[in-house]
Amino acid sequence: MTKIMNIKLTENWKLRDFNVGEVRDLEVASPEFIDYFWMTTTVPGDIHTTLREKGIIEDPFFGHQDQKCRWVEEKVWWYRTVFSYDSDPQPGEKMELLFEGLDTYATVYLNGVELGSTDNMFISHSFDVTRELNQGKNTLAVKIDPIHVHAGDKIQYYWSGFSKKRIWTRKAQSHFGWDWGPRLVCAGIWKEVHLIKRRHAHLDHVFARTTSIQDQVGIVDVDLCAHAFDRECSYTACVELLEGTERVAEAYVSLDRASGITVDGAITARTLHHSVTLRVIDPKLWWTHDLGTPFLYQLRVTLFADGEPIDTYEQRFGIRKIELMQLDEEGRHAFTFVLNGVKVFAKGANWIPIDSFIATVPDSRYTHLLQMAKAANMNMIRAWGGGIYERDIFFDECDRLGILIWQDFMFACALYPDYNRNFMNNVHREIEQVVTRLRSRTSLALWCGNNENDWLYEALSSSGEITHPFYGEKIYHELMPAVLEQLDPTRTFWPSSPFGGNDHNSRDVGDTHNWQVWHGNNEPRQFGEPQTQDYSVEGISFKRFKSDFTKFASEFGLHAASNRYTLAKNMPDNQFYWDSDEMKYRNKDIHYPKGIMLMEGFTGIPKDIYEYIQFSMLTQAEGLRYGIEHYRRNKPDTSGALFWQFNDCWPGTSWSVIDYYGLPKASYHYARKFFAPVLLCVDHDPNGQLQLWAVNDRREIYEDEAELTIYQMDGTIVYQRAFDVTVEANGKINFANLPEAEVLQQYSPREVVAVLRSKKQMTEEYVLYLRDYKDMDYQEAHIQISVDEVKGHIRLISDRVARMVMIELDAPWVIMDDNFFDLIPGEEKTVHVHHAAAGELPWETLRVTAMNDASIQKLRTEGDVLI
Repeated sequence: MTKIMNIKLTENWKLRDFNVGEVRDLEVASPEFIDYFWMTTTVPGDIHTTLREKGIIEDPFFGHQDQKCRWVEEKVWWYRTVFSYDSDPQPGEKMELLFEGLDTYATVYLNGVELGSTDNMFISHSFDVTRELNQGKNTLAVKIDPIHVHAGDKIQYYWSGFSKKRIWTRKAQSHFGWDWGPRLVCAGIWKEVHLIKRRHAHLDHVFARTTSIQDQVGIVDVDLCAHAFDRECSYTACVELLEGTERVAEAYVSLDRASGITVDGAITARTLHHSVTLRVIDPKLWWTHDLGTPFLYQLRVTLFADGEPIDTYEQRFGIRKIELMQLDEEGRHAFTFVLNGVKVFAKGANWIPIDSFIATVPDSRYTHLLQMAKAANMNMIRAWGGGIYERDIFFDECDRLGILIWQDFMFACALYPDYNRNFMNNVHREIEQVVTRLRSRTSLALWCGNNENDWLYEALSSSGEITHPFYGEKIYHELMPAVLEQLDPTRTFWPSSPFGGNDHNSRDVGDTHNWQVWHGNNEPRQFGEPQTQDYSVEGISFKRFKSDFTKFASEFGLHAASNRYTLAKNMPDNQFYWDSDEMKYRNKDIHYPKGIMLMEGFTGIPKDIYEYIQFSMLTQAEGLRYGIEHYRRNKPDTSGALFWQFNDCWPGTSWSVIDYYGLPKASYHYARKFFAPVLLCVDHDPNGQLQLWAVNDRREIYEDEAELTIYQMDGTIVYQRAFDVTVEANGKINFANLPEAEVLQQYSPREVVAVLRSKKQMTEEYVLYLRDYKDMDYQEAHIQISVDEVKGHIRLISDRVARMVMIELDAPWVIMDDNFFDLIPGEEKTVHVHHAAAGELPWETLRVTAMNDASIQKLRTEGDVLI
């Protein structure tokens, strides 16, 4: 096979800044320009990271140092490199320069020739350089303009959260700051640069999808599109579906259907297309990991010109059918994903960019974080609409791990100028390229037009805050559905999140964002009514989750501190205390007191930074558990719970369950339990009955013996009773209702703990306290610890109920199979610990505490400082 030349241009890059208008562009782009004293840089990369590595700016994540680098976004930045190319194009060959991602307003020059400009971070940009390449030395230069040069004079007076300039600029909207991350407006060559030799033609895109699964036969349709610049050749293709080395289906096709020409700048080619149908006998289906095996075949397409192989395309591909059921069997409104005919309760979280400086993040961080999502029993991730369309590794891992993706388009919390022709042409190009790139992904379940724009526009218009037309409406309600009808009719397009009903955040239709909890929104409301808030302890309480009978909760959450290691590493020592300016700066939410009020209602107000870390983590974890168990008990009327948010982009205080250094908060380990495919849980309010539930999301019947035990704080058993439990596949059952008085046996609810267990050990233990943390009577616990450093084992046992045992090691990316758990007296617990990168663990920093740990109480009483 003819080897396609693809050279990655990653070496010898240099970087320098200029003031706007300081130099002539063609002078800097010229091969003769002297860049000897420029700094070296990395491509892919970004400017901030280079400056930080060179010591020109300080770490923007430490303290207030992000304020010191605001000047970076005001400069013009130039990249230059020199590379060698030593062969002449042969007849039928063309050379293409491909930038996978430029952030954002860039102009590209090769050997002093201006190839073109770009204005969209989210898409790739190609240039025909067949004639512009020199034999031998070539100089490639890229100019990056500051955003204000292009957007500074645009209309900026209508509504846009967090920043006005961002609405005109097709780049990650969160770069301008959000309520969980700092303003750090990146720029640079953020994805790879390639020099590619094309021969006669190339495959532009391949669209594979499962069209039916019935009678033990899977039907896979594959659309092929090639761009041919040599009109004299005859083009054919071979399409294969492989299981390992075995070919399970194959088809040959002639690409003789021309549909005009494609023009992209200086690149002109004939568009050739054809479709093939593959029949797979007894197919192995792709399932989410909780329902089965996410089996993947290998799809391979080979393009031939006059019998000569000239291009190949390969991808992993799963045979599956995914639908969104919006009316149930009785004709009632629903919002339920159906996979291979099975209703799915979507369990997961919202995903934001995993770093403020996304270009330099290694693929291994994606692999690790998504493995953590699977380990927490998540079967769906919502790729939120204010960040980026993620790298291929994100989709590769979700395909491999069996995690569905709810994919937002990148429009969030703003009005967008859909009246502007240039802006709309840019958006159109973005949507077409993104859909074409991602539509063959097995894990992709839904396209969503934006984040909260429809809901917030109507609500804020009703309250008088917005007085303008719904700018952006044409994007989500005209352009996107038209493009998707043409390019991907296989998936549901949902215009916005939330959307549906009389109020786009209606509990009766579509999906919802529950910000009654945390933000204190007063709901339900209807179109035309102002959106109001109740900023009080009761108004923001997570107890409000229980009044929410949504069809699908696609966003909701509560704050918690990052881990002590993460906070201490990024704050001056003299500011590492509760309520310091630096601690407040870690929190980008507008209404800072909400977190305090939330803790006031459940744990009480913390006295120091250590209590703040504990109290905020416990409140977040118990709050998410309270809401998600309620949603799961309400299945199938409620069919999904995607909390806000999974990860962090910097070391701050946010809604995330995993902090910036990959260290889980308490809620992550809670999630593994409350998202388990089979859940034993107790629905209980003070003085009310203990309602015992089993929820089964699996495709098999669940049969077990459950045992409820009530313990005193010293481990004495107060009450114990066993129950036979049988739950149909994908079902639920309330298998017992016990009065408080019966289980307490004259003891106070403040001095006992309830544990619901599977006697067959088919689920994890479920631990419940019958009153809020602040109202409990805990006893001081003494925890005995033994450590096997070689095996990475920590063994723990306590003489009293130990509330939220927290194990800490001063290192990032430490993995523990459990943490933030409760210890019942006399029961030994072994925790397995290792480092994500197989690195050494700093065992000398090991610290094990509980919220009622006797040693902690003693230290606090004596006023000692905990480090």
